[in-house]
Amino acid sequence: MITFNKLVVTALLIMGAKQIYAQQQPNILWIVTDDQRYDSVKTFNQALHGKEENELGYIESPNVDALAAEGTTFINTYCQATGCAPSRAAMHQGRYPFRSGVYEFEYHNNAAEHMRPSFPEQLADLGYQTFHVGKLGYRLKGLRPDGKTKTHKVYQTDMDFRSLGEEGFTDYGGGGWWKQVEGQTFEKPIKDMSYFVTPEGKFEYVSEQLNQQTDQYKHVADEVTKKYDLLRHYKKGKAPSKYKGMIISGVSPQPAGKTRDGYYAHFLNEYLENENQEFHAGKLKFKGVDPKKPVFAHIGFDFPHTPVLPPADYRARFAKHTYKVPEFNTSELADVPQQIKRLLNNKPSYHFTDEEKQKMIQDYYAFCAYGDALVGQAVNDFKAYSKKHNQPWMVIYVCGDHGWKLNEHGAISKFTPWELDSHNPIIVISSDKKKFPAGKVVREFTEFVDIAPTALKAAGADLSKQEYQHLDGLDLAATAANKAPRRDYVLGETHAVIGPRAYIRTKDYVLSLKTRPNKKEGENMEWALSASWEELDPALYHTTKDPMELNNVAFDKKYKKVAQKMKEKLLNIVLGDNRVEINWERWGTGTKIYRSNFAPGAHDFQLDLD
Repeated sequence: MITFNKLVVTALLIMGAKQIYAQQQPNILWIVTDDQRYDSVKTFNQALHGKEENELGYIESPNVDALAAEGTTFINTYCQATGCAPSRAAMHQGRYPFRSGVYEFEYHNNAAEHMRPSFPEQLADLGYQTFHVGKLGYRLKGLRPDGKTKTHKVYQTDMDFRSLGEEGFTDYGGGGWWKQVEGQTFEKPIKDMSYFVTPEGKFEYVSEQLNQQTDQYKHVADEVTKKYDLLRHYKKGKAPSKYKGMIISGVSPQPAGKTRDGYYAHFLNEYLENENQEFHAGKLKFKGVDPKKPVFAHIGFDFPHTPVLPPADYRARFAKHTYKVPEFNTSELADVPQQIKRLLNNKPSYHFTDEEKQKMIQDYYAFCAYGDALVGQAVNDFKAYSKKHNQPWMVIYVCGDHGWKLNEHGAISKFTPWELDSHNPIIVISSDKKKFPAGKVVREFTEFVDIAPTALKAAGADLSKQEYQHLDGLDLAATAANKAPRRDYVLGETHAVIGPRAYIRTKDYVLSLKTRPNKKEGENMEWALSASWEELDPALYHTTKDPMELNNVAFDKKYKKVAQKMKEKLLNIVLGDNRVEINWERWGTGTKIYRSNFAPGAHDFQLDLD
């Protein structure tokens, strides 16, 4: 018979265990997908537009929808740069591009005077073991005493996509420089080679340069183009190439689960299951998780980035659906800024055949649906590990490092300040439902720079300390609890492809401007302050009246007052509130820093347009 005292002791022990559990640092899983537009997720469409299907048609996202039901959705999150590398730098550093000096795909180093550790490194200082698998895209280097760069280890355990691909854990790969192919050495290194991996483990190499040096692989390009039904991007008046151009439609050589992304989810689970034990990925060796330490795991999925190669079963299912292809009229180009026209001219799609446009859209959403299943698998494995050890946990899911166009504005790709390129919701799921309530939708503006302070705060960091003062973002838990400053706007800047351009977005408008006359660091940093309105190459869209951002009203007199206020705010912030530009030099060896700080404190989250 259980006595009253035993019941009391038992209750106290349970209460104590719960208190210890609550005080533990949570395990954190951070998921980022690649080039994924928000309308590929039903729950986001429902929150933003009141219906699950998007304007183009059929989508599937049961696993991310389940995450939203279990956690808190920050539906109006925007990226800080609409290119992979600068966007990922902003996330890792928790800083705007104009504060970090990383504006496009430049290699940079951690020795520059203004640099601070990335938030995964700061989590390691807080006692975390850190793990990454998949795409990283954070082009940070260390510096050697001789001034050359060396690898800088951002994560303690790093299973990068290139190494896994070379071991055959993929369905496709390529890039880089190849001095050898299957034991054969070449005088001239092969650049921009791609390869496909069959279920039998055979590598199929495709390279025009390779074929100039050997006849051994000349038949492969024709074979894989036909076998995998590949469509590469091509410009008007030109035929699609077998060698060059982004693959925007096709089928994976591998079945579901055995693709590049499938192996990322697999090896996350291998890391979690092999506790304090060695595990292998081909010849590569890694050590599994230590359950006695909190874990921060980052999985960088490649889907739906090109090459768009969904597994055959997903492709077949989505091929049954007919999509509404976004319409485009060349008259739209009359109002498009010259910088953005550069992208449209570089990656046009309006000239594709109707069949090509359909396949491009079908395969994109099929790839997203496949990726959704892998996101669910990764989250379930991570939660199972945490629950097994009675440890608190948190998942930060980011829908794309930026978005993607599917013939909107007559083009594909990213790099512009338009909505579909820059709007990327975040979901945070946590064992602590008080901080991140289930099913809650937060409509306040949030940004990618919020990811770092959110993870650090959850890990127990005191964000008021000096080592965190470089962070530009806000803790998402505070935003969810209505305890963070209200944002009247979000910011972004990118120099890739279109040239130096920044944007500011409010609930009613988005304005983007040319910020620099060129990309020469430190020269004419305040050029835009005295440039004419025409020289700034402006784009202003009244988004509540023009949600597709088709009518540029930058030169409409009715919007002159709004345009002036937004221009002044944007330029004061990105040019005058502690802007840095760094001469990173080739491979990120430079450290020379230039500053502009004529409007300190301009970034205060407040902008009154009335």
